Amino acid sequence: MKRNKGIKIVEIVKEHIMHNKKEYLIVTLLFVIGIFLGVFFINHIQEAQKEEITTYITNFVDKIKNMENLNHMELLKNSMGQNLLLAIVIWFFGTTVIGLPIVFGIVLYRGFCLGYTIAVCITVMGLPQGIVFALTLLLLQNILIIPAILALGVSGFKLYQSIIKDRNKDNVKIEVLRHTIFSFIMLVTLVVASMIEVFISMNILKGIIQYF
Repeated sequence: MKRNKGIKIVEIVKEHIMHNKKEYLIVTLLFVIGIFLGVFFINHIQEAQKEEITTYITNFVDKIKNMENLNHMELLKNSMGQNLLLAIVIWFFGTTVIGLPIVFGIVLYRGFCLGYTIAVCITVMGLPQGIVFALTLLLLQNILIIPAILALGVSGFKLYQSIIKDRNKDNVKIEVLRHTIFSFIMLVTLVVASMIEVFISMNILKGIIQYF
């Protein structure tokens, strides 16, 4: 029974992506561009900035190493707060005609942050340790976060297209409601991602970081 439900969910997701493949292509391209910009930026910073980043990463690693117990509730509060704000901002600007560039900008920025973080880890720690650190810190939760961000961007994009093409207020209201429900589902996904980040990724990182 659970297997059948899982298959149905996968089929629904596939159908959704195929039905909106052009929009997903555009949003994904923006995200990838953001990643490359983040990597490019860290490779062209001044030496003084690089030293500041190195100091920050070193202090972060030492803090995790010396911390006997992680404050999971505080970490969860911060992570969920960031993801909640992200979902609300994308939802809000996705409901306005003039908000689409902001939605695209957020997607681009999130890609930039991801690329920047990975590049910083590798620059400061070297290739092997940097990759291990970045994967441990980012991989698990971003399996959910990245698709959720892309899906939110696409949902806002689709609503924008609907508002432009169809001036019927009742139809627009339906599309806004659909966008709101979809955004709430993605918000739940982001909450799950926060829990994975705090209770799994951070604990794995704490265990691995002792060998750095």
